[in-house]
Amino acid sequence: MKANIHPQFYPEAQVICACGNTWTVGSTVPVIRTDICSKCHPFFTGEQRIVDSGGQVDRFMRKLKRRERIRSEAERRKALATSPELPLTELEIGTRAQKVLDGAGIRTVGDVLAKLEEGGDDMLTNLKGFGLKSLVLLKKQLRARGFVLPGDQVESASASA
Repeated sequence: MKANIHPQFYPEAQVICACGNTWTVGSTVPVIRTDICSKCHPFFTGEQRIVDSGGQVDRFMRKLKRRERIRSEAERRKALATSPELPLTELEIGTRAQKVLDGAGIRTVGDVLAKLEEGGDDMLTNLKGFGLKSLVLLKKQLRARGFVLPGDQVESASASA
């Protein structure tokens, strides 16, 4: 063997576990500290306990809580997007059409759906300045948000027959 190229070997190196168990082994370091040994490991002891090395369980629980919070926020936003109380300003239908509807007292999606239910498309196209193009754009925006329009129900029923 070459001289001075190998680390020093300690035949009586002491291993110390976090549970207090100690034993000796041969090693290149005089003292070895460990978190788990055969005396305290759940596999050998039969205990059901969580071995938390470096706070991994806490980090996982924080991630899980953050995931649930993000998921509930997304569900809340989705419910708000399909709410009849949604103002028409959120639909991007154009300022002229929006002013015409606002002048007629139609300010929310619920108001539009009620007018369509009440008198169909004619109820809205009879408003001065609100034509077929505006109606098509309004219906397209409502369908994109997940709203079911009164005329849509009849079409889907006849399509399935």
